[in-house]
Amino acid sequence: METVTLGHTEALARLGHALSDTTRTRVLLALREAPAVPSDLADALDVSRQAMSNHLACLRGCGLVDAIRDGRNTWYRLADPHLAPALGELLRLVVAVDPDCCSEGCTCP
Repeated sequence: METVTLGHTEALARLGHALSDTTRTRVLLALREAPAVPSDLADALDVSRQAMSNHLACLRGCGLVDAIRDGRNTWYRLADPHLAPALGELLRLVVAVDPDCCSEGCTCP
């Protein structure tokens, strides 16, 4: 697979896309703690293995996780060492939100 390096704006947009889904966010937070195999992630996050496979494919495509083959297993880890502390900083954010905005049925522009 060919890879390209994105500029700052595009890279942040990819991160935003990944974080826009709660399961993908939970995957990134889990991988922040330690690498894991898909079946363990699926069990820990209470999602199907197929759904986990789809989320991991998205995160790989966004350049946020790496897949490392180890015999019959494939381990997933955060792709960049800066990502774990960046996620930690994002967890420290306190955001006041409009509960009607940016949720299902939202009509924000």
